[in-house]
Amino acid sequence: MTSSLATSGTAPTLITSAQRALRLLEAAARYPKGATAKQLARDADLALGTAYHLLRTLVHDQYLERRAGHYLTGPAVSGLVREECPAAGRARLKALLETLADELSAAVYFTWYRNGEVELVGAAEAPGAPLIDRHQWRVGAHAHAAGKTVLALMTAEERRDHLARHPMVAFTPYTLRDPAHLPMLPRQGPRYASPITQFQEYTLDSAGAAVPIVAGNGIGAVSISLPMAQAHRLAGIAAQLRTRLADDFASVAFGI
Repeated sequence: MTSSLATSGTAPTLITSAQRALRLLEAAARYPKGATAKQLARDADLALGTAYHLLRTLVHDQYLERRAGHYLTGPAVSGLVREECPAAGRARLKALLETLADELSAAVYFTWYRNGEVELVGAAEAPGAPLIDRHQWRVGAHAHAAGKTVLALMTAEERRDHLARHPMVAFTPYTLRDPAHLPMLPRQGPRYASPITQFQEYTLDSAGAAVPIVAGNGIGAVSISLPMAQAHRLAGIAAQLRTRLADDFASVAFGI
């Protein structure tokens, strides 16, 4: 079976504040020299009062900085792309991955794109859902769900460069080999994307799904994997992951 965009059913609930905060961060990332609250509220399609409330919180937690009335991405966002993540951020990430793995009864992975490579930053397994082989994570990005998602987030130039260095070799008889058939994100942007899935493309005994992470100029994915015997659970768990990601994960991910 080839990869596809999994339908996520009804829209996630109870995540409005997280979604709005992420929209403000995405808007701020488009202004390297900073933008006013009015500019960010307009770009994020938010009422100015709501934007001010969220901006104060984001500045307090160092996701944004306020300079001369303009807002810029802050050190908590910048921490994502450091060579070495702070220990506290690593601990929070580890705890969140373990919590997600336990709640979803699936193996969970956090993947980040840095220095031109698709890097596995952290992972946690669950009873009955062991971690898949991670030794070929970089070169197999076209085959696992997290890598497909990161490839979809890349610019066309970044994707061409990555595939030139890591050709789309077959890991199984089901591995996608044609770059033209790689999943693409909707025009509206990452927050409108349905989970990207793969079945038996990376290993014959696993299926996976992933959702995108965007922080400032950084891109990554949170993904899950299940043994093929449990593949019927994938769509439902992917929808849960998408909800939990927007609700809980993003705020932790910005600080690692």
